[in-house]
Amino acid sequence: MGLEPPIFLCFLVMALLINCSNFANAEWATCAGIAPVRYRNDKISITDFGGVGDGRTLNTKAFRAAIYRIGHLKRRGGTLLYIPPGVYLTGPFNLTSHLTLYLARGAVIKATKDTRHWPLIAPLPSYGRGRERPGGRYISFIHGDRLHDIIITGENGTIDGQGDVWWNMWRQRTLQFTRPNLVEFMNSRSIIISNVIFKNSPFWNIHPVYCSNVVIHHVTILAPADSPNTDGIDPDSSSHVCIEDSYISTGDDLIAVKSGWDEYGIAYGRPSHSITIRRVTGSSPFSGIAVGSETSGGVEDVLAEHINLFNMGVGIHLKTNVGRGGVIRNIRVSNVYMENVRKGIKISGDVGDHPDNNFNLNALPVLKDVKIKDVWGENVQQPGLIHGLKNAPFSGICLSNIHLRGSPGPRNLPWQCSDVTGAAIQVSPWPCSELTSRPQHSECSSYF
Repeated sequence: MGLEPPIFLCFLVMALLINCSNFANAEWATCAGIAPVRYRNDKISITDFGGVGDGRTLNTKAFRAAIYRIGHLKRRGGTLLYIPPGVYLTGPFNLTSHLTLYLARGAVIKATKDTRHWPLIAPLPSYGRGRERPGGRYISFIHGDRLHDIIITGENGTIDGQGDVWWNMWRQRTLQFTRPNLVEFMNSRSIIISNVIFKNSPFWNIHPVYCSNVVIHHVTILAPADSPNTDGIDPDSSSHVCIEDSYISTGDDLIAVKSGWDEYGIAYGRPSHSITIRRVTGSSPFSGIAVGSETSGGVEDVLAEHINLFNMGVGIHLKTNVGRGGVIRNIRVSNVYMENVRKGIKISGDVGDHPDNNFNLNALPVLKDVKIKDVWGENVQQPGLIHGLKNAPFSGICLSNIHLRGSPGPRNLPWQCSDVTGAAIQVSPWPCSELTSRPQHSECSSYF
């Protein structure tokens, strides 16, 4: 499938949404101010360091030299690294603080397919090993650790991970280590990513981990629907993250909030919190807005609103598992439209694998205080499935004004629930008996 139709769909859908009243209500709401925009007086070009945009010349030395210069000269106010039109093939490179990476219109930073150019780095301490394979992991294409004041922006230039070589290794079971992300920041703060197209990531696309004050807006993220594990944006053990006004079409979850994996995430103990997701449109065979399944550090205070989902596996998905531990709470989702979806809402305690056999079976997750309202769906095969854990029931699940219409024919399934308490009002099809129709006498009385 070509990549042009999704880009066209992005602008078509966003144009239509501008005329919708519920979108207009949030038109001016933004969280982008949590990371200030910096103007850089000092500007250099990748061509100043021998960069050649012919699509064939390997520019790794040019990128590393340019960034070395920025990091060591430390110009007052930082430096803008300009990428002019052209296709710049390169291996992975590290960014530095006080940097703006600016892609001109027609500029493409393209990852080399030669895996020998990708060094290994240590696994994340909250994961204990690579997410796919034991041991280390390949460094991300664009990487940063212990940085602040970073901007990746431009005129909708492209960062292309050329992920098919990595996807094929995954399919053929020849991976030795975990695939690289497209962009990853670790232990960093004050990050802005905007007005760039990301495509064909080897693994997750944008992964801020142990970060704070992160703004990701006006981006397009693309990968084929059958590309494995190409999550769009995964805030991980991070706080004060703002994701707005973006289009994502990938082979896995569009946005998944995470916080570590089983005993390693519990020991690291850093939650994700204060996450805002607003005005995002997309499609995927997996989930639209997700929490988990790696939630061992806890996830709280997540707001997702004005979301439009098409051709999805699951619209809204909160997922965890025995051994995860952690507390998931204060999740707010509202003003969601979904179309052609297998499951509208799924909240489940039996999702995801384990890093090893050392996880604690008694480390049960706590999931509570979830408010979902103002959701409309067409051609939704099953409106909802909520399965808590027998020894750790999910509580405070509050649903209101949710209308998920099935598709024509006998394939539609009813709501399914177990080990959950909460309430529902103005929900059709009517949900499970576990969600009482008398919210004034439930955990949701202050919500309705």
